[in-house]
Amino acid sequence: MKKYIIQSIRLSLVLLVLLCIIYPISIAIAAKLSNGNGGGEKIYKNGKVVGYALLGQSFPQPQYFLGRPSAIGYNAAGSGGSNKGPSNPDYLAVISARIDTVLKYNPSLKRKDIPADLVTASGSGLDPDISEQAAIIQIKRIAAYRKIDERKIAELVVKYTDRPLLGILGPKRVNVLKLNLALDELK
Repeated sequence: MKKYIIQSIRLSLVLLVLLCIIYPISIAIAAKLSNGNGGGEKIYKNGKVVGYALLGQSFPQPQYFLGRPSAIGYNAAGSGGSNKGPSNPDYLAVISARIDTVLKYNPSLKRKDIPADLVTASGSGLDPDISEQAAIIQIKRIAAYRKIDERKIAELVVKYTDRPLLGILGPKRVNVLKLNLALDELK
């Protein structure tokens, strides 16, 4: 019996040091070495913070790229999804309204051509990225609203498209805030 108690105390002490001291210190060091020194990568415009690279924002104006919808109104203080399933009538009504909005601003699209990430919220409600396809289908609308050649906007989309990690992990994605800020810089 005494043997097991001593082993339990030793294991508890090892885990205490490992999980309460070494692990938090290593995470703090990794955070300090990352973009933003652990405070998040801030995005500036004219010397002022306009957002964070890892937090989505709403862009309801038709001259901007639409981001991923949020079930929580882009409130970073309380991230989360809607918890409504695909058979829930309220959820289906929300999705239908989002589809109608996308079609209203992009009349040349067909329902089947709308990428899911333009009408469904992410699990956190704060996803800052859309798929490359979601950005591409919006180019025509934005070019018409801004009276800019579609090729210039397409070049921006290509420039701000992040490739998958190691070339294979995850899809291509576009940070909407960075893309919209670059769009404002286009002449």
